[in-house]
Amino acid sequence: MFPIGRLAKATGVKVPTIRYYEQIGLLPEPERTAGNQRLYTQGTLERLAFIRHARDLGFPLEAIRELLSLSDRPGQSCAAADEIARRQLAVVEARMARLAALRDALQRMLDHCASGTIADCRVIEVLGDHGLCAHDHGAAEAGHPA
Repeated sequence: MFPIGRLAKATGVKVPTIRYYEQIGLLPEPERTAGNQRLYTQGTLERLAFIRHARDLGFPLEAIRELLSLSDRPGQSCAAADEIARRQLAVVEARMARLAALRDALQRMLDHCASGTIADCRVIEVLGDHGLCAHDHGAAEAGHPA
């Protein structure tokens, strides 16, 4: 049995995040000591490590919930898990394409900058006129709120 601090250290997940995962049902409610301290099992540690790894790979919490549900039924076909992973791969590939377009736009700005004065600066000019960009890379696409 692990107290929450040891569980956090063993998995690299912060204590408030562990509590949050309990609140939303990704982790089971832990046993409690007489002093009301949380105590976690090896199974919970493994489940939390699974969640951490899935988060590191960018899976959203709902997909992790689906994957955990599937992992609780080991005799089932893995087709559903494969589909969840395919969806995540598509998200990653789309993000990579957007980042490549952003990289290219930034590189073009720098390539066309004469490094003179701000009045002639291509970086300032392009940032002031989105129409000078080769691709649409709006704030929402870049992962930033508008």
